[in-house]
Amino acid sequence: MKRIELCENGIHFALEINDENEAKLLHFSALPFDERNITSRTGTLGFRLVEINVSGLDRPYERHGNKYIVTAPGYRMNFRDFKDTANQLGRKLEITTYDEETGLEAVSHFQFYNGVSVARSWTTVANNGTEELTLEYVSSFNINGIEKEGLLMQDKKMELSVCHNSWQRELQWTKYTLPQLGVEQCQPKEYQHSSKVIGFTNVGNWSAKEYIPMGFLENTETGSAIFWQIEHNGSWHWEISDQEGHLYLQLSGPSEIESHWCRVLKPGDSFESVPCAVGVCRSGAENGGCCFDAAMGELTKYRRKIRRRNADNERLAVIFNDYMNCLWGDPTAEKELPLIDAAAEAGCEYFCIDAGWYADGFWWDWVGEWQESRRRFPNGLKEVTDYIRSKGMIPGVWLELEVMGIKCPMAETVCDDSWFFTRHGKRVFDRSRYQLDFRNPKVIAHANEVIGRLVSEYGVGYIKMDYNIEPGIGTEQNCDSVGDGLLQHERAYLSWLDGIFKKYPKLIIENCSSGGLRMDYAMLSRYSIQSTSDQDDYRKYCTIAANSPSALCPEQSAIWSYPMTSGDKEEVVFNMVNAMLLRIHQSGHLGQIEAERKALVKEALSVYRKIRADIKKAVPFWSLGPSGFSDEWVSLGLRTESSAYLAVWRRESKDDTCVLPVRFLNGRDAEISCIYPSFNEEKFAYSKETSAVSVQLRKPYTARLFRLDF
Repeated sequence: MKRIELCENGIHFALEINDENEAKLLHFSALPFDERNITSRTGTLGFRLVEINVSGLDRPYERHGNKYIVTAPGYRMNFRDFKDTANQLGRKLEITTYDEETGLEAVSHFQFYNGVSVARSWTTVANNGTEELTLEYVSSFNINGIEKEGLLMQDKKMELSVCHNSWQRELQWTKYTLPQLGVEQCQPKEYQHSSKVIGFTNVGNWSAKEYIPMGFLENTETGSAIFWQIEHNGSWHWEISDQEGHLYLQLSGPSEIESHWCRVLKPGDSFESVPCAVGVCRSGAENGGCCFDAAMGELTKYRRKIRRRNADNERLAVIFNDYMNCLWGDPTAEKELPLIDAAAEAGCEYFCIDAGWYADGFWWDWVGEWQESRRRFPNGLKEVTDYIRSKGMIPGVWLELEVMGIKCPMAETVCDDSWFFTRHGKRVFDRSRYQLDFRNPKVIAHANEVIGRLVSEYGVGYIKMDYNIEPGIGTEQNCDSVGDGLLQHERAYLSWLDGIFKKYPKLIIENCSSGGLRMDYAMLSRYSIQSTSDQDDYRKYCTIAANSPSALCPEQSAIWSYPMTSGDKEEVVFNMVNAMLLRIHQSGHLGQIEAERKALVKEALSVYRKIRADIKKAVPFWSLGPSGFSDEWVSLGLRTESSAYLAVWRRESKDDTCVLPVRFLNGRDAEISCIYPSFNEEKFAYSKETSAVSVQLRKPYTARLFRLDF
């Protein structure tokens, strides 16, 4: 038997090569490895490094239900090689296992990142045998014993936090005990063996339509946690359940049972699973004893490391978009010109013309050609984009390039079925749109032509790339399964996107999918900015804004701010505070509001330009925890090495005062100031003794932005 133990950036990692030549991942934790914590009656039997299921192979013993344990040939993979190298990112481990009978070889990759307690994990599988093999499942990460530290039963110490997501109700964290999700310890620990799985799955091309592809599991007894994100823009699955007396966590991309995926490997073929990120943390004085804040801080730093380097995430430009609580997809030259004047006066730096610029009437089912509407713009769209530039802003437009409307002339005169997803011999459509297949070179040529024309003819420097359909499980063309057709398309789309950014490095493209329904780091490692919601009620939007840095970097989180045509000063302030610690998507009829309220918008943008250099390097914290829509008080903080910003919102609370712990200050001196709005007359104070900020907001639906210097 051989043990390999290491600690890299706070991640304690232990691998065992046992006497049967099996590779066992024994430990991946913020706490040191202690062999005494492996209490299963079968020892390390369930601690497999990788799970792989191939069609037509038997299993030697029961797995109970649809769990991805005791997979075949996963259960019999033997150790072949271990590589420990370094690259510019950090340490890299590659562990090779193989199955003698089928000739299947797997390499488990663990890429560590210097200075961050997060590793990226994925699996490559190769068929080195003589017969075709059909993959039904491949894990990207698999660890057993996630509950093993401490003395309490798992029911009393393990808490799982899941980020639910939905249109206009994005980014809703819910904390569960394991019994609340149906996994309860009913037998002595060493005999636990149930058929229940805590499983979270996405099927289709909206990667975050029900859940953000991430999770957070805390051991409240030991003050430690493991957290993860699946970096894929389509179908994915993760699960927690029991195996041989312990709890396991398993992450993957598409699978046969959940998402109709399989892949045939001919001799010599290989497959790479979708990547995922897994991190660990523990509570401590530096994070005020809050594991969740620590985890999200580590994820923020990791996300910045894997993201495409770009000027947008350095500058954090202010974008005006004419859609939300403004033109609502009905732009004309007559409407745009006064809006452009008002946006420029307020201090916006980009101006985006949203949906409708390409259609004379109802535009939903005609999209696809992306030619300007002369009815809306009698002198051409270029007149408006030139006017935007004359006001010192960069023009942008809305696109939905991955679809084509069913009434678009191209859909019948130019495109055959190979352009689109098909199932059962029919084109797949949703909401009067066909799904384009980016594996088709003609689709790529079409998309390239549209982007090139907009950039060269109109000087477009910003594209709001929307996506408003869900094409389901995939396509049947040129693939082994409909799920694999979807996977291939998604990877082709990412490859196309890489090419666009290489050709147009200054172009900003926003990731939008009916708001925030594709918040994943396959997309966000490329896109610099992400739409977070279509929520049109600013009083609810503060919850989405406050929670957004848990799913993406603050400098990528686009938040609408849309002062209403009828409102007071506090309505404007509440709107602006929603966005001021993130990325401002300004909207609203700025030309139609009173001068006093318009001045508050201008003031907010001026303050934002002064603090945005801190936003791009700060990590988030939540004094009141993640927000819910029913919360009466909401807060979001961003911290740097010497300062912190704290946004506070009061909704319909009966109490006019809220105490907000700033735990990481840990008794340090700090100076607090209100940096927006300048007319503030509300009371606030920082207590060194309690490391907390007290804020009094006397009226419901008021907000303030504070700065702490320490």
